[in-house]
Amino acid sequence: MPISRIAIGDTAEIGQTDALKAALAEFISMLIFVFAGEGSGMAFNKLTDSGSTTPAGLVAAALAHAFALFVAVSVGANISGGHVNPAVTFGAFVGGHITLLRSLLYWIAQLLGSVVACLLLKFATGGQETSAFSLSSGVGVWNAVVFEIVMTFGLVYTVYATAVDPKKGNIGIIAPIAIGFIVGANILAGGAFDGASMNPAVSFGPAVVSWSWDNHWVYWLGPFIGSGIAAIVYEVFFITPNTHEQLPTTDY
Repeated sequence: MPISRIAIGDTAEIGQTDALKAALAEFISMLIFVFAGEGSGMAFNKLTDSGSTTPAGLVAAALAHAFALFVAVSVGANISGGHVNPAVTFGAFVGGHITLLRSLLYWIAQLLGSVVACLLLKFATGGQETSAFSLSSGVGVWNAVVFEIVMTFGLVYTVYATAVDPKKGNIGIIAPIAIGFIVGANILAGGAFDGASMNPAVSFGPAVVSWSWDNHWVYWLGPFIGSGIAAIVYEVFFITPNTHEQLPTTDY
C-alpha cells in the first residue's frame, strides 16, 4: 500500500542544493503558468469590458491554461519533476515519490510563484483586478467540491500514467502534452460552474492579490482529495510491488 512508502525526510534535505534548485524551478514554472492562465482571463475582461462569461471566453481560458501548463511542466520536468501544482505534489507524496519536507518546499515555492505572477499582472495591466475563483449561481460548495475532486483525480491519474509509472517507457514529450490537455478539457467541463481550478496555488494567488476568500477552502479540499484518491488507485492497481521503485523527483 502507498501508506507504507510515505516518507517524512531528513531536515538536512531542505538545505540541499538540488532541493533548493527544484523549489526555484517550481516557483518559475508556476509563475509562467499563472501569468498566462490568469492573464488570459484578464485580457478577456479587458476586451469585453468585464462582460458576462461567454463560450468563447471559456474556450480561450481552456486553451491558455492547456498551452501554458504544457510549457510549465516541460521546463521544470528535468529539475523538479514539473509538478506545478500542490495537489500533484501531494499525490506524489502519497505514492512515496517525494518526501514530506521536499513537498513543503515545493508548496511554498508554488504558492509564492502564483502570488508573484498575480502581482505582476496587476501592475502590468495598470491595476486591473485579478479575479479570485468563485462559484457560479446555483452551484453549492459541495457541488464544487465534487467537481474539483473528479477533475483533479483525472489530472493526477494522468500524471501517474504518463510520468510516474515505471512502465511508462520513453514517452518524452507526451506527458506534458497529456497533462495540459486534461486540464484544458476539465476547464471546458467545469469552468462554467466553479472555475475549474484543480490547483490550490492557481486559486491562492488571485485570492491573495484581490483579498477575496469566499469559499476558498473548496479549492484546497477538492484537489487534495482527488489527488490522494488518484495516487492510491494507481499505486494499488497499476504499480505492483515488484515494479515499484523510489523514484527521484527529477524523474517526473
